[in-house]
Amino acid sequence: MNFLPSPISRWLAVGLFLSLLSLTRAATPADESGWISLFNGRDLDGWVVKVAKHPLGENYANTFRVEDGIIKVSYDDYDRFDQQFAHLYSLLPYSHYVLQLEYRFVGRAMEDAPHWAKLNSGVMVHSQSPLSMRVEQLWPVSMEVQFLGAGYTDGTQTGNACTPGTNLVLNGQLTHDHIIDAVGSLSPLDEWVSVEVEVHGHDEIIHRINGVEVLRYQHPQLDPQDPDAQRLLALGAPLELASGHLALQAESQPVWFRNIRLRPLDR
Repeated sequence: MNFLPSPISRWLAVGLFLSLLSLTRAATPADESGWISLFNGRDLDGWVVKVAKHPLGENYANTFRVEDGIIKVSYDDYDRFDQQFAHLYSLLPYSHYVLQLEYRFVGRAMEDAPHWAKLNSGVMVHSQSPLSMRVEQLWPVSMEVQFLGAGYTDGTQTGNACTPGTNLVLNGQLTHDHIIDAVGSLSPLDEWVSVEVEVHGHDEIIHRINGVEVLRYQHPQLDPQDPDAQRLLALGAPLELASGHLALQAESQPVWFRNIRLRPLDR
């Protein structure tokens, strides 16, 4: 099994990653209200692609592309989906912040994709670094804010929480459910949906859709029963999730993202 590159190539990747981080810090100053734009509208500077079954940094089949000031997830260069789930990671990790973005579902999902992946996307918060992922790993260990569109058959609202390799506390109880339902409804296709995620480290995460709170939970943490989380714990990661990368998701459904910005919060 392929887990990580060789030690030499791994350290080279780390060096490149840190160099990119320093450039990103210098290139994204906050505006007067404290918001930092995470997407420049021109290219994927400040982000890195990881597609399942492909090396870190390979934007297989041009899955993520920038057109008209929008990050577009496209599959027109794919022959088949073949479980090539993909994510676009922020180069920097974050801990206490408010994230805002808009998404829009367009077109049709790949025919060979699982039925639950159609009209389905999301943004991961508190994600593991893509440097720590196995080549064939489908999803990062993270907390997902799930995006669903009208016509989705396995859910009735957008803004749910999904827990790949993680658990959370809801209403005072630790839950091992993979999907934690939000409240609300599904948004029509070809309509922009506004998402806000308020993250207070390990203490609390709040989901808002079109300005309305739809879910809040506490104490995100690694799941000791999950193999990928076990790997992170064995490498010295803490059980409690208090920070991590952001990751835009590509799950076989064409989807667009725009107006991605972040405002740091005081601890």
